[in-house]
Amino acid sequence: MELNAWLAIASGFAISSAAVGGAIAQSKAASVALEGIARNPAAADKLFTPMIIALALIESLVIYAFVISFLIKPTL
Repeated sequence: MELNAWLAIASGFAISSAAVGGAIAQSKAASVALEGIARNPAAADKLFTPMIIALALIESLVIYAFVISFLIKPTL
């Protein structure tokens, strides 16, 4: 196989693994925050902002992987 084929495979693997990992992390973060709110509804205001920040940081890692996959993609 030539280099462009390997770069295309690496690019696809990078974005797919980042998307799967990000989705799992976001679902876990939301689940834990919602469990905390369900147990103590008064803490909803204190849990909401950190949860949104955590979700944004998790999503930024997926976006970084997306950008890197474009940087390593083969130029055809």
